[in-house]
Amino acid sequence: MVTLNAVLGVAAIELGMVLIPGPNMIYLVSRSVTQGRRAGLISLAGVACGFLVYLLTATAGLATVFVLVPALYTALKLAGAAYLLWLAFQAVRPGGIPVFTPTALPRERSRKLFAMGLLTNLLNPKIAIMYVSLLPQFVDPARGSIAAQIFTLGLVQITIAITVNGLIAMSAGSISQFLGDRPGWLKAQRYVMGTALGVMAVRVAADRSRAVVTATP
Repeated sequence: MVTLNAVLGVAAIELGMVLIPGPNMIYLVSRSVTQGRRAGLISLAGVACGFLVYLLTATAGLATVFVLVPALYTALKLAGAAYLLWLAFQAVRPGGIPVFTPTALPRERSRKLFAMGLLTNLLNPKIAIMYVSLLPQFVDPARGSIAAQIFTLGLVQITIAITVNGLIAMSAGSISQFLGDRPGWLKAQRYVMGTALGVMAVRVAADRSRAVVTATP
């Protein structure tokens, strides 16, 4: 089974990724502020199911297509890096809107809230990168079933992602008000987040590793 070092490694990477604003965080914060915490929690449930879809796909070995067709993996990696750079630009550009100044969203029913949370996560390139190129680096074929190791590490990632996203969504209103009363903090928050996104984009683009996911026991 997985080693403690593998668990800690995945936990550290996921914590860094989840604290960098992306589609999930932006959507959950916007939904919680404009429609309330209950709407945020329902949306979060959809996000959680999106994580499970990625995890089951990786565990089943379907991500081996990126090993068999390296060009697809490279395309995904570069697309993800470009997306992160776009988010970085949106954070620091003049007139850019920070994550805690959420866009007003129309009120939606529970079923649609769940579906929108699910779709937002499934289309999130950060999550695809996590499951396709990062989790496999912590798998050791000598320690038993690769599928079981990926599934365990994926559960670690999901636990951290849902916990952090949930805490941020539930406190989004208070954080938004706090930053709104302090323009200097709001500006600093934008530049810190933009810089972090840019650094991650460069690291993702420069990474020369290849996906090694497989479901072979």
